[in-house]
Amino acid sequence: QVQLVESGGGLVQAGGSLRLSCAASGRAFSNYGMGWFRQAPGKEREFVTGIKWSGGSTTYADSVKGRFSISRANALNTVYLQMNSLKPEDTAVYYCAAARNYYGNAWGYYDYWGQGTQVTVSS
Repeated sequence: QVQLVESGGGLVQAGGSLRLSCAASGRAFSNYGMGWFRQAPGKEREFVTGIKWSGGSTTYADSVKGRFSISRANALNTVYLQMNSLKPEDTAVYYCAAARNYYGNAWGYYDYWGQGTQVTVSS
């Protein structure tokens, strides 16, 4: 059974940093892409960033380019989201997701989702 477990969320002041982790288990992910999405209250789910598990190619939403960085630790089956220069508009529940042979911004392609972790950025 595939499980994705996010951690690392919390409350931070604007301009601060957080690192989210997503621990994946239950299958081999070498043919998968991993994505981070977020959803703020009253808003639609939004793509943040994605990474190809094999090779490490990445893609980012324009809103986070230059501030957020995605990476993976293959030996640990873990994906990270380093978030710097956080803004109040980054406040949302952040979700990790896995998709076979895909790491783009279309959430419908993702097969597995974590439970989410709350990130709150105060002004």
